[in-house]
Amino acid sequence: MKDKNKQIDYEKMSLEELTNEAKSIIDYLENHGNIAEQMDTYQNLIKLNNLIEKKFHSDGKNINLKTKEKILNIYSKKNVS
Repeated sequence: MKDKNKQIDYEKMSLEELTNEAKSIIDYLENHGNIAEQMDTYQNLIKLNNLIEKKFHSDGKNINLKTKEKILNIYSKKNVS
């Protein structure tokens, strides 16, 4: 990529930021003439994709847990009345 020495801490980025980073890497690869020379960039994109998938699943689990808690809270309030 443009800044090969640029170290990005993907773990601290939000899902939206990670998605935008992946899009910029894809745009770079699509516009680059010699793809064979970009193996490091492809590997970075694969790493980024795996992290996005993990964060997506984690966020989904958290949403599911919070929703269940809210439903149980509403249900328990109805039963008290």
